[in-house]
Amino acid sequence: MLKTFYNLCALVLTLFFVVPAGASPKPPCKILTASGNPEYPPLLWRDSPDDGRLTGAIPALLQEIVEPMGLEIIVRDLGSWARVQHVASRGEIDMVAGAFYTSERIDYMDYLLPPITHLPTVVWVPKGGEFVYRHWPDLLGKRGSTLINNSFGQNFDRYADQNLRIEGVRSIEQSFQMALADRVDYVLYELLQGQVKLEKLGIAEDFVALETPVSREGLFFTFSKKSACNTFELRERIAARVSSLVDSGRVDQLIAEFTRVYTGKN
Repeated sequence: MLKTFYNLCALVLTLFFVVPAGASPKPPCKILTASGNPEYPPLLWRDSPDDGRLTGAIPALLQEIVEPMGLEIIVRDLGSWARVQHVASRGEIDMVAGAFYTSERIDYMDYLLPPITHLPTVVWVPKGGEFVYRHWPDLLGKRGSTLINNSFGQNFDRYADQNLRIEGVRSIEQSFQMALADRVDYVLYELLQGQVKLEKLGIAEDFVALETPVSREGLFFTFSKKSACNTFELRERIAARVSSLVDSGRVDQLIAEFTRVYTGKN
């Protein structure tokens, strides 16, 4: 009887440790690749066209999140925001470094809670071109511009698609220049990003943000569903670090720090 028990234990241990022929253990994920909107200072921007990476508060935050886990993060410059989303949908990067929630994106990305921050989007107009804006229908009949594939919250996006004339362009600088040239009546862009972008361009005095926001959306880290690094355990560990850094005020500190870096007002 005892001999039978030992033989059974030996069989179980053999089955546990044997690796099928041709198979190899899955290597641990040590390097995460990410990308994001390169037109998003002070959160993300292209510091050098030759560097191939993005800088800003979010890359710095990601580094503080994953370094204690023994991981490396590379935040790549992939060009336009539209291309970043396409690449993420194919699983060619692991993470998107900052995205609003939409039902389309949730098909190919897993969102991490809590949001990094909340961002109000406003209507930017050239000085002298102000108009009354209280709610979305006040934009009817006017010409707008923003980045291609930009989202300002699912409800507004749906309303805009059905009712508004908003031209998508590759850079927000182009949108602001179009407004100055009277080719569009307004620019849709986040309040924070618009303030620092206009300051950097030297045209902050030429624009006004209308008081009522179009939307106020949470900005999230996401994992591509096709990423080999996308595991429940890693998502939970990163989400816990995000929560800790948000609650401690570290995210706000980084945003203030990189606002000074981008505008050159140290």
